Amino acid sequence: MSLRGLYAITDSALLADGRLLPWVEASLAGGARLLQYRDKSRDSVRRREEAGQLRTLCAQYGTELLINDDLALASELGVGVHLGLEDGSLQEARAELGPEAIVGATCHASLANAEAALAAGASYIAFGRFFDSRTKPGAPAATLELLEQARERFSAPIVAIGGITLERAPQLLAAGADLLAVIHGLFGADSAREVQYRAQTFNSLF
Repeated sequence: MSLRGLYAITDSALLADGRLLPWVEASLAGGARLLQYRDKSRDSVRRREEAGQLRTLCAQYGTELLINDDLALASELGVGVHLGLEDGSLQEARAELGPEAIVGATCHASLANAEAALAAGASYIAFGRFFDSRTKPGAPAATLELLEQARERFSAPIVAIGGITLERAPQLLAAGADLLAVIHGLFGADSAREVQYRAQTFNSLF
């Protein structure tokens, strides 16, 4: 699977007050390759509604939508899923969603986790955090050396996540990242126009 470019991840706290759809559409207009809907709340009705709206937007822009840690919702919508180490079985997700679906896996800073994820059917392996991250401040720190080792060892797409900004992105790409997963560095903008500009600028680095 050829995956390369900006990987936009929503954040429910960051995109409150009606900003979710316009900010996300701006990122898609800027060329986001993947979009992950990440909402840790237990409001299943709102999550289903928002995810459905995002699926419609992604279809308009040719962007792949993934649901964070919710295989049932991903299956219902017919989209991909991203699973953390303790958020469900990758094998089950692959069996449920089929061979063409994108199934992503959190690997933190472990090559062993990545190897196990790929064996279980993951489409890509995600390493991080690489820099200080507001979303996961306690996550194990990953290094550029780890990224280089992963690039030598695996042919699958590699995602880098954690505190990524436009200034920090080039070193991750040089070390072997195929996708840059960005939350605050993309959506922490003052306007939808700025979100689109950031998305375009991230993509220009590839």
